[in-house]
Formats: sequence, C-alpha cells, structure tokens
Amino acid sequence: MPASLQPLDVGIQVPYHFRCPISLELMMDPVIIGTGQTYDRSSIESWVATGNTTCPVTRLPLTDFTLIPNHTLRRLIQEWCVANRSYGVERIPTPKQPADPVMVQSLLKQASSVSNTRHARLSALRRLRGLARDSDKNRLVLTTQKACEILLDVLFSETNRNSSDLTHESLAILAMLALSETECLLVSSDPDRISYLISLLSHSSIDVRVNTAALLENVVTGTRSPELRAEITSHDEIFDGIVGILDYPLTYPRALKVGIKALFAFCMVKQHRHKAVEAGAVEALIDRLPDFEKCDAERALATVELLCRIPSGCVAFASNALTVPLLVKVILKISDRATEYAAGALLSLCSAAEWLEGEAVAAGVLTQLLLLVQSDCTERAKRKAQMLLKLLRNSWPENSIMNSYDFGCSDVVPF
Repeated sequence: MPASLQPLDVGIQVPYHFRCPISLELMMDPVIIGTGQTYDRSSIESWVATGNTTCPVTRLPLTDFTLIPNHTLRRLIQEWCVANRSYGVERIPTPKQPADPVMVQSLLKQASSVSNTRHARLSALRRLRGLARDSDKNRLVLTTQKACEILLDVLFSETNRNSSDLTHESLAILAMLALSETECLLVSSDPDRISYLISLLSHSSIDVRVNTAALLENVVTGTRSPELRAEITSHDEIFDGIVGILDYPLTYPRALKVGIKALFAFCMVKQHRHKAVEAGAVEALIDRLPDFEKCDAERALATVELLCRIPSGCVAFASNALTVPLLVKVILKISDRATEYAAGALLSLCSAAEWLEGEAVAAGVLTQLLLLVQSDCTERAKRKAQMLLKLLRNSWPENSIMNSYDFGCSDVVPF
C-alpha cells in the first residue's frame, strides 16, 4: 500500500480491480494501454522504460505505447477512498497529465521564430517554463522535442541580446533540463558563449545568476574534453560568481543548492582549484556548512577535501578557527560520505600543519575516529581515520589510555 494510505484498519480490503496488476497497489493514475488493460501510469511507464514490449497481463505485443487516462475507474477509486475515510484512507491526488508533445512543439516553434512579436515569443517561453517546472515527465517531453537545442539558439542569438526577458526565460528553462553531450559541446567549445554566460554571473538578479550557474555546471559536467573544462574554469570571474551566489545574504535555498553543486564541479578541475581559494570559497564553505541539506553538505565537504589538497587551500582553511571544530563535529553526523570527506580533509590539514593536530585532539577527534573505525562506514573512511589516528599519536594527552593502545595501521596505504 502506498504511504499516503497508511495506517489502514486491519479490516479494510482494497477492491481487486482498484489495484495495479504490476505493483498490486491502489492505482493513483489509472491508464489504459493498447490491449485494453488498465495499469497505474507510473507502473506501466517503468515497465516499458526497462525494455518490455508486451502487455504484463495478456503478454500480447505492444505496438502502440499511447496511455489513455481511465477517468471512470479513477472516479470510482476516488469515491471508494471518500467512503472509507474513517479507516484512514485519503483521497488520491488529482494527477497532472504530461505535456502534449504536439503542444510543446508548437510552443518551441513560436518561441524561436523571429517573425513573431516579442510578446508572443515571451508568452510561449513562459508557458514552456511552467511546464518544465511542473514535473519530471514534462521535462522529459521537452528534452525529447529538442527543446535544449532550440532554447540554446534563443539564448545565444545576437538579435535577442537586446531583449533580456527572452534570454532570461530561455536560461531559466535550460537550467531545469539535462543537456546532451552534443549540446554541452555546442556551448563549451564556443568561447563567446562561455564569456556571455560568465558575464551573467554578475547580473543584478539573483535568479539569473543562479540559473546561469546551473547551466554552466551542466555544461562542465557534460563535457568530456579535459581541455575544454580547463578552459572554462580558467576564468577568475566564474569562481567569483559562484562564491557570490553562496554568499547571498538572504535565505534562498536554491542558491545554496546550485552554488555548491557548481563549485564542486569546477573544483574537480585540478589546475584551477587555487582560483576558488582566491575567490573566497574557503570562507563561504565554512560559513555555509551548517546551512546545507544532507546531499549538499556531502558536496560541500567533498569540495573542502579537494581544496585541502592544494597548499593555498590548506593555508586558508587552517587560518579559519572554525574549520577543525566543524570537521570534527560532522564526523558520523550526516552520512558515510560526509564522514569520509571530513576525515580526508582533517588528514590533509593535520599533515600540512602540525599545530592543527592539537586543535583536532582538543575538539574531540580521537573519540570520533575510534567510533568511526568500529562503525559500518566506508572502507576508505576507515583507512583515512586510521591514518589520521597514526598521525595524531604524538598529540595524544600523556594520561590518555590510547598512548598504550597498539593501533594496527601497518596495512594502510595512501590512495
């Protein structure tokens, strides 16, 4: 049973014909396929997406993958849900139908045609943006209709540079879509396009800056060529812009999410990590670390470890009094990945600056590390913890029982 229907009274039975034949759960969005059978939309879409070309019930071949909403059955299910409210059954939400590909094609044509008025083009772009914002399914429909290629042309068209609303709407849609490798190359291989995007990172609108950062991150991660990635991240302004997004003073969760994702992607380019340090990334990471959600905190700590691998990064983190206590505090607190990155960053810092060993011990790192090596954390995290414990041996308090503890680290090798 779906989570929205729990807990149910033990005496209630969901009618058999209300259950999806695939998932055996109450159907939320029943649809009819070519063989006349009805399934829940998400279940039959997953069935087809995994390569199946037959009807799950009849085993007949599917020559037409059109899904037709079964409004009558959905109405009956809704009535049953209402009649059984006293048993904890909730009304199923009204499903949003995926965007019509024909309509998407029409909107893209209207938005890209220079013969249309600016108002008509802008109206089409705003409708496309609304569709993209609504659901993953709509974004997939846009992608299959080559929306990215068309919108990139609109964004970088010289004739549209004087109409900022057209470019900004195109940018907002592209920030929500996944670019193909070819589309990423269309951007990354063109210095003028990259320069234009970098210039938008200093725009007065935070939304434009965040959308630009999202697109640039998409382009960098989707470009295979190391030379092109290095060329993009060679611009000082790109790191200045990303750090500016992270430092945005008002509460804006999306700015943090996009900002740290972009910073991590750019710091994966080894030769330009020092530019991130020079732009103030160290201070931004330490200041914002408590504000990140789980996945973003993992990226932030991974970025910290990357920057700790270069001398200027180590110096900058070491000079911040909050660095070591924060890294010690997050061990075993967020996730296995976060723990691994925090331990790795501490290992780099303590290896580079002996005086930080005492700070780490004073912050309680010994207890954290001993708990870590006994936990179910990743093997890499345990190896880093063992190496750090060995490094910190001379900093253990004289009366510590760990001074007499023969910690086996002989099998640890750098990685």
